Amino acid sequence: MKINCFDCQYFQVTWEQHAPRACRAYNFKTKAIPSVIVKRSSGMDCLKFSPKKKG
Repeated sequence: MKINCFDCQYFQVTWEQHAPRACRAYNFKTKAIPSVIVKRSSGMDCLKFSPKKKG
């Protein structure tokens, strides 16, 4: 399953030029999409993905 961080409640956009994206669940900032970093680091899809709440 491909994780779309933009649909996750833990995804955050930062003001930092060198790390414009962040994952609040894993508490890190990155230039890449956080789910790609999680997959590369652990070999597993992100286990903390939680869809944004609508409304």
